[in-house]
Amino acid sequence: MESFTAIDFETAQGYRHSICQVGLVRVENGIITDELNLLVQPPNNYYWYRFTQIHGINARTTAKSPTFDQVWHKIEPFIAGQTVVAHNGLAFDFPVLEHTLAYYDMFTPFYDKVCTYRLYRKGLAQLCRYYDIPLNHHDALSDAKACAELYKMYLEKV
Repeated sequence: MESFTAIDFETAQGYRHSICQVGLVRVENGIITDELNLLVQPPNNYYWYRFTQIHGINARTTAKSPTFDQVWHKIEPFIAGQTVVAHNGLAFDFPVLEHTLAYYDMFTPFYDKVCTYRLYRKGLAQLCRYYDIPLNHHDALSDAKACAELYKMYLEKV
């Protein structure tokens, strides 16, 4: 089975560079070999209330968290040169990563992009209910783990 990284971001506002949580899951030969869950302080630690209502993260939660540029060295090995999978990745997660790297004037590495929303054509919560995959929706690590499970199922069928 193909090795890949599943990724999910939560953002503090509608700006694509406002990451406040990162969840990453590395899968090698069908087995989760590593995971990373980071709270990140978005620029100016500024949140829109509507986004806090979605994921529960607010300025107090990330007040002492590092900024994205301070943790990129931990994230980059999961992404650079890898197949990276995200649910709704083409519309959200991949642009969020690229905008955040641009905001901090950092280089975007090459990686292959796979979107499980495009593969399944249904929302993450709906798929997790259908396939009985555990999900604490809008927690970045939980969403990344669920995405990894969906992609593993897809790879088993092709």
